[in-house]
Amino acid sequence: MEEGTIIHVDYELYNGETGTIIETTREEVAKEHEIHQVGRTYSPMVCIVGGGMLIAGFEEALAGAKVGKETECTIAPEDGYGEKDSELIDTISIDKLLQSVKDPKSLYIGAPVNIAGKQGTLSYLAAGRARIDYNHPMAGKTLKYNFKIIAVVEGKEEKVTALLESNTGHTDFGVEFTGDDLAITLPQTMLFDTNAAMLKFRLVTIIRDAITDVSKVSFVEVHEPRGFGVEETEEEHVHDENCNHDEDLSSLSVAELKERCKAAGLPIGGKKADLVDRLSQQDEEE
Repeated sequence: MEEGTIIHVDYELYNGETGTIIETTREEVAKEHEIHQVGRTYSPMVCIVGGGMLIAGFEEALAGAKVGKETECTIAPEDGYGEKDSELIDTISIDKLLQSVKDPKSLYIGAPVNIAGKQGTLSYLAAGRARIDYNHPMAGKTLKYNFKIIAVVEGKEEKVTALLESNTGHTDFGVEFTGDDLAITLPQTMLFDTNAAMLKFRLVTIIRDAITDVSKVSFVEVHEPRGFGVEETEEEHVHDENCNHDEDLSSLSVAELKERCKAAGLPIGGKKADLVDRLSQQDEEE
């Protein structure tokens, strides 16, 4: 797999020593191992091969993998989250621990704790003392990945969309290139995200690092009127001079087409031609 390739990958992560599952992107596997999280959307992870955002051992395995093939790899601590550092383990009094937690009843061996602004894990509690481990929770562990590359993302607009969705948790972005200039229409859900303003700067960096020929990046916010998206019945629809079923849909931007599809209850995925086809077919049926 060429470095810089953007892919969708499903995986399971296991403790290589005990066989205990730690994480999965596949809902059926989560249910099978009784780690299913209600409300979570299970979907393949989007990542950039060789992008440096994953542990070294997994990066190397992805680089040598093939699309559609189930692959297994075992990763030693030095290629994962590193060996445990004894200097990152501290022993404090129980009194100091209790002063740092809101609910003492929430404490248990393995519980995450924050002591003076440092995030750690409670690893020992007895005789008036508590041991806090500030190493990464998976430091010192051999890991095992079972994974499959589901797809390689092709096309500039598709790559941008994949990066936006994976880094924000939002969907329904409008993405359109005019030459090398990129316009991103934010979904309505993101307009109410208090972190959106700062997130934009990070998204620009991510996109430019992954797609080299991106020039100007513009973010478009569309604040729809109240009642937007409420389905209109045929009886309620008024056919007048403003209603043109014969308009040239191909002259509209991708963002405008997606808004039309969304309002009509149609899928918004795919290329511009797909969006035009869906809207045209709907007009013919009407």
